[in-house]
Amino acid sequence: MCVKGLYVLTVLSGLAASGVLRVSGMRIYTSEEVEAVNGTDVRLKCTFDSSSAINPNTVIISWSFRPLKAGSREQSVFHYQQKPYPPVDGIFRKRVSWAGDIMGRDASIIIEQVKFTYNGTYICQVKNPPDVHGHVGEIKLRVVTTASFSELLLLMLAIGGGITAVVLLIVIIVSCRRCKKRQHRTQLEGSEEAPPPPRKERKDPTACHPSRSFHLYQSETSFEIDSSDGMISDPSTGDEESSESEGPSSDDDDDGDDSD
Repeated sequence: MCVKGLYVLTVLSGLAASGVLRVSGMRIYTSEEVEAVNGTDVRLKCTFDSSSAINPNTVIISWSFRPLKAGSREQSVFHYQQKPYPPVDGIFRKRVSWAGDIMGRDASIIIEQVKFTYNGTYICQVKNPPDVHGHVGEIKLRVVTTASFSELLLLMLAIGGGITAVVLLIVIIVSCRRCKKRQHRTQLEGSEEAPPPPRKERKDPTACHPSRSFHLYQSETSFEIDSSDGMISDPSTGDEESSESEGPSSDDDDDGDDSD
């Protein structure tokens, strides 16, 4: 008897290991609690995993709502079967939209403009035949007037992290540029200095062209000062001296004529 039981157990273990025998059961994952500010939109995330292949034509997703007030009946919020079916009446009418992906194993929904009457527990149930049994996912929604300190802290941390990343990026870029400049200066200092380019002579625009130049001559002139009256006589030239020297000869001729 023990041998037969051991044999059956061995066969079942081999089938399970080979994948022929699969244990059915749907596994659903949700957040335990979600907080949303009054008048804002909130996403209720629900993901699932099935032991059977996902068939979008047979997957069934249903969301229901259980209010906080004890004794209140549970009401339908959303239904999906080949396509989304939002509620046509009740407090969630025109307030729920599909935000999931069947092939991505996502069954999330979005509730728009939440109100305080939406406080309660939201139940996510997924069926993927033949995998139709398993636990359901439950999310407690708290609608508040303002965001809690934890959410504000997370928001501040996210903003601060983004600013820090930008600052670090700028510092890295500036440091790289400075290193390149230093390397360039080092290369210039290590290399031999190139001779300065030949200096072009600048010509004086006021100078005359040689072909247009002319020569200035200074004539030799002399001035005679009469000692009797201190007057300056006219300048004498070589021609006048020669004429004066010839003058007496003419007078002598006249005197000779007179004596005759």
